[in-house]
Amino acid sequence: MISTLAKGVVFSVATLHVYILALEMFMWDQPRAMKAFGVRKTPENIEFQRKTYTMAKNQGLYNGFLAAGLYRGLYLGDTDTGTDYKFFFLSCVAVAGVYGAATVFPKILMVQTVPALTGIALLYFSL
Repeated sequence: MISTLAKGVVFSVATLHVYILALEMFMWDQPRAMKAFGVRKTPENIEFQRKTYTMAKNQGLYNGFLAAGLYRGLYLGDTDTGTDYKFFFLSCVAVAGVYGAATVFPKILMVQTVPALTGIALLYFSL
């Protein structure tokens, strides 16, 4: 039971990072991404979004790496290697969430860190 919940949380965290990748790499200066990242639609902010698009694409790529690692862990299943992948990449997500919350937007803690730590706890108790 806990193993199934853990897999569901890992899948959800991975899928969230695919969504973040899409927002940052392909929709950074569009209303959907601006709303997701709490940016008000003003002429100044729209211009800032356009100027920082390359940086956002880079961030999006890193979110894709996190998702790929988590999906790889799911693919490898309950093997030692699969579990190691899941623990490692969930830990990366949690650390990135703490840093993002401290430096950018506090909401990131709830969106990234809490689900990642939930996944880590569920994985641990499923061993």
